[in-house]
Amino acid sequence: MFNIVSLLIGLVSLVLVAIAFLPILGALNWLILPLPIIGAGIGQLSGGSRSGRNLCLIVLAIGVVRLMLGGGIL
Repeated sequence: MFNIVSLLIGLVSLVLVAIAFLPILGALNWLILPLPIIGAGIGQLSGGSRSGRNLCLIVLAIGVVRLMLGGGIL
């Protein structure tokens, strides 16, 4: 059950991070990045499958790279 919740959080985060890739909206990543962190934590609680956690970690990495490219993280 936790894996499904983590997958849903990861998919929502992925859509939001894709929107934040637009040039003017890059600062939205600061508001979006806590979502995949929470999703990865929930995905860690799942017993067998780790796909939700992995999706959240990939979305988190994409968001952090976008912040680094935009100068949000030095």
